[in-house]
Amino acid sequence: MEGKLYFVATPIGNLKDISYRAVEVLKSVDTIACEDTRHSIVLLNAWDIKKPLVSCHKFNEKSSSKNLIDKLKNGQNVAFISDAGTPCISDPGEYLLQAAKENGISYTIIPGAAAFLNALVLSGFNSTCFMFSGFLPKKNTDRKKTLEKLKKFEGSLIFYCAPHDINKDIKSIYSILGERHFAAVKEITKIYEKVIYGLLSEGILEDIKGEYVLIVEGAPEEENPLCSLDIPSHIKHYTDSGYTLMDAVKQTAKDRKIPKNEVYKYTINN
Repeated sequence: MEGKLYFVATPIGNLKDISYRAVEVLKSVDTIACEDTRHSIVLLNAWDIKKPLVSCHKFNEKSSSKNLIDKLKNGQNVAFISDAGTPCISDPGEYLLQAAKENGISYTIIPGAAAFLNALVLSGFNSTCFMFSGFLPKKNTDRKKTLEKLKKFEGSLIFYCAPHDINKDIKSIYSILGERHFAAVKEITKIYEKVIYGLLSEGILEDIKGEYVLIVEGAPEEENPLCSLDIPSHIKHYTDSGYTLMDAVKQTAKDRKIPKNEVYKYTINN
């Protein structure tokens, strides 16, 4: 009988931010695959979890995944954890997941922390509509292509940034998206957790320390060109297009985001 593969989310800072289920699974499996065994052993020791560890990171994920699939085929249960947060989200794990799918291995997720979601909440920016883009590409041409695709997105934009790259990333975003407000969230769940607000043109003006999640406000909503007309002309545009007067009033009010009665009064005695 084949084993089962578990992708287990781990704390992003505070070691207490781990679920009972995650601890139970990590204690029950035969092998734990880690992005960095030296990093993960701190968490595992804190919860008295003693299991064989296997290194599985972006530089060896292909070969390591093959060995892990062999273990699963031989009936072992395996858990995969990244250094922090949810595997596969700007972290290793995706290759292993695809290998499990291709080999018909049963797998599941043990949910938990993801830095970008917590940062979005802490920022206070629009959380109804957002786009998570992870780390920006290193090459300038790829970076520009990525940002051009995001230019007109009206929801919050979320990026991961290494401390030595964050002001470079902000500068790149400003060059394509123009002036916008941002929130840089660092050390989430730790003692020095902080949200830094600013303008893209200015960047971060204080000492840069720790890992950052950068949230940038979305594109401003494009104004309907008809709104540059006066209200009677705006109404006339729709009546000339075949709208009834009342439908023209409704559409004009919708375009201008004002109450219908504010538009309707321009039709009286006309």
